[in-house]
Amino acid sequence: MHKNTISQEVNELVLDATNVGVWDWRVENDGLVCNERWAEIIGYTLSELMPVDYQTWLDVLHPDDLPKAIKNYDYHCQGQSELCELEVRLKHKSGHYVWVLSTGKAIAWDVEGKPTRMIGMHQEITFRKRQEELLATTTELLRESQEIGKLGGWQLNLHNGDLIWTDETYRIYETTPQEYIPTVEMGVNYLLPDSKKLFQEALDAAIQLGEEYDLELETYTTKGQKIDVRTTCHVTYVDGVAEKLSGIFQDITDEKNNQRKLEKSNQVLKEVNEKLKFAANYDPLTHLPNRNLLADRMQQALIKAQRNSKQIAIAFLDLDGFKEVNDAYGHDIGDEFLCLVANRFKTAIREDDTLARFGGDEFVLILDDLDSHHQATEILQRILSSITEIFIIENKRLSITVSIGVTFFPQDNSYPDILIRHADQAMYRAKEQGKNCIHEFDFENDVAIKLQYRELEYIINGFNNNEFLLFYQPKINMETNDIIGLEALIRWQHPTEGLLSPFRFLPYIEEEPLAIELGKWVIDQAIKQHNEWRRLGIVIPISVNVSPLQLQHEDFIKQLNEILFLNTSFQAGQLEFEILESSIIKDTQHIAEVISQCKQLGIRFSLDDFGTGFSSLSYLRKLKTDVIKIDQSFVIDMLDDMDDQAIVKSVIELSKTFGRSVIAEGVETQEHGRQLLKMGCQLAQGFGIARPMPASSIPEWINLWNASPPWICK
Repeated sequence: MHKNTISQEVNELVLDATNVGVWDWRVENDGLVCNERWAEIIGYTLSELMPVDYQTWLDVLHPDDLPKAIKNYDYHCQGQSELCELEVRLKHKSGHYVWVLSTGKAIAWDVEGKPTRMIGMHQEITFRKRQEELLATTTELLRESQEIGKLGGWQLNLHNGDLIWTDETYRIYETTPQEYIPTVEMGVNYLLPDSKKLFQEALDAAIQLGEEYDLELETYTTKGQKIDVRTTCHVTYVDGVAEKLSGIFQDITDEKNNQRKLEKSNQVLKEVNEKLKFAANYDPLTHLPNRNLLADRMQQALIKAQRNSKQIAIAFLDLDGFKEVNDAYGHDIGDEFLCLVANRFKTAIREDDTLARFGGDEFVLILDDLDSHHQATEILQRILSSITEIFIIENKRLSITVSIGVTFFPQDNSYPDILIRHADQAMYRAKEQGKNCIHEFDFENDVAIKLQYRELEYIINGFNNNEFLLFYQPKINMETNDIIGLEALIRWQHPTEGLLSPFRFLPYIEEEPLAIELGKWVIDQAIKQHNEWRRLGIVIPISVNVSPLQLQHEDFIKQLNEILFLNTSFQAGQLEFEILESSIIKDTQHIAEVISQCKQLGIRFSLDDFGTGFSSLSYLRKLKTDVIKIDQSFVIDMLDDMDDQAIVKSVIELSKTFGRSVIAEGVETQEHGRQLLKMGCQLAQGFGIARPMPASSIPEWINLWNASPPWICK
């Protein structure tokens, strides 16, 4: 066989084995000779590419790779590189690009030293390039993840003591490999004392016993910044011998700071909750249980007494002459005096008894687990005796006594509130008997109380059975015949007695907790009804009667806001509260504050039944109401009674003086209307205009009124 033939076969075998494409470029005429594999790399057959020349290669070369190819070619031609080697992208027949390692060499030159012929080969490296890109992406992702997570790594060679840190570990320590060579000893020195001891023990255990660890430590960086870190340790063994330790090193400063802030916030919240709980259940002055906690203790005592067949005593204690102490020495001494009295009381009762401050100088005592009345009497006598000794406050000698009323359960088988009421009534009997004594409530012989209790039960049952409803009475402007409002009036649809007016049942509950609950219900129902009318296109202000007891309740504003919150479509400016001037208001200052808070919500106020009470001018001055309602008792008879007429005229003039609107109740005839208009009163309400009617009748009445107003006073 010829030597050239053998060489050719060997070359072909090599080319087939390496799977490369070869090329021969005649530079002077751009002629290009390639093998089949050269074409296959880019998805063609060689025949598809024929004729092949330099332009063929340029056509498939990625434009971005051309400058690099020219630069490599120039370097090679200038003798600066032995081979012209570069990695380029060639466009595949299918449209995508493949990576090719192109290696060439000039083998012939002209007289000027320029290459006239180059040979070389193409080797596809797409897979390798993709792996390199994946590796680079993965490495960058790992670096970014470590940076975001502030997570570095470390490795300790146990044979030579070499310690290796990752880049992120250097960053956490605020240094670089050029600035700092890490060692275990130096790392330990940066730790705070407690952390240093903890880490040293864990490291020794890892080296000597192979125990892995996961620690949270406090340390300093190389720049003196205090940080929190987490470090873990994994032990690698070779032939049963520990060879190296490795683990993570993570900056958890932000996490720990947030944890500390959360712990601090939780502590503050706990303290606030404790204060709120105390404020909700204890009197801030004496630190005795308040009414809320008293109610809970009372309920528990009643359940316990029924379960154990025991008796309990409920005592109402009222100091005799405390007002005089306050008036003579001021509230500061009065407050201190109350605290001392409360402490004397506590020394006289048993540990499990409940002594609560009911209000002012009033206290309520629950004595449970009693076998007889005698046990309670002994304790109450100790209370009387406990305050007989002189009190000394700021060198002032003070003395006081206490009047006590008591009732017993189950002999007095009443509700908790009624039991306290009975004890209160017995306390007043004690004061009538000369004070500084004990009086027991006589439930069996008090017919009036028994009647009150029975009626109260009927009313409570009626309320629980949804037997109450609201009627509505229109208010008008007699000058314009405009409908200016609707007053909500409560009625009781009694199952046997029929429809009952409020005079039949309200007197029985005016001082009872039910009055609060019923008042809340009236406001809620009136607002709901207003919303129903609004959906029918009827938008008329609505007024509701509220009792002083309801206004003085500590949760009135809270309950009102809850009702308004649940009826978001209702505008508070459409609501008016009516206060009876004839009602006894114990704390006008508090009522005035409540009125002010309601007005901030947009709610109006009127003073109802004006002129029938004893404090008309005082109420008018202290209570900033918007409207004065002239009581119907004066309006009805004013046509025949000159005194009543004079009173009505005076109220109208008084309202103008104080800048209040005025409305007359009890307008029954057109003559009433004409007379009121002459006096300067345009607003009216009464049977002559419309009687109270069910909510369902209001739309029809309004339509008839608007169509042809029957009330013409001119």
